[in-house]
Amino acid sequence: MQGLLFVAMGGAVGAMLRFGISEFCVWLLGRGFPYGTLLVNTLGSFLMGILMGLVFAGHIDAHPWRQLIGLGFLGALTTYSTFAMDNVLLLQQGDFLKAGLNIFLNVSLTILLALAGMALVRQNL
Repeated sequence: MQGLLFVAMGGAVGAMLRFGISEFCVWLLGRGFPYGTLLVNTLGSFLMGILMGLVFAGHIDAHPWRQLIGLGFLGALTTYSTFAMDNVLLLQQGDFLKAGLNIFLNVSLTILLALAGMALVRQNL
C-alpha cells in the first residue's frame, strides 16, 4: 500500500508539471510543433537516467525513490500517448517532415539523455 501512495504522490506532481511545461511551450513557441512533449520526454529521460544511475551504484535505495520519482513523478511527467497522438495529428495534417523530426528527436534524445544521466552519476559519485 505504501508503494501505491508513493506512485500516486509522485504522479500528481509529475502530471501537473507536464501540464505546466506543455502550456508554457505553447505560449512561448506556439502549436506548430509539439515542443512540450519533446521537452518533458527528454527531461524525464535524463532524470530517469540519474535516478537509476544512483540506484544501480548503490547511492540510494530503490524503495521508495523508484516508486515516488521513477514510476510516479517521471511516469506522469513523460508521455508516450501524447507523443503518439502528436505524430498522428502531424501526419493527418500532411506535415510528414515535422512528424519524422518529432519521432527522431524523441527517440534519439530520450535514449541519449537517459545514458547521459547515468554517465553523470558515474562521473560524479
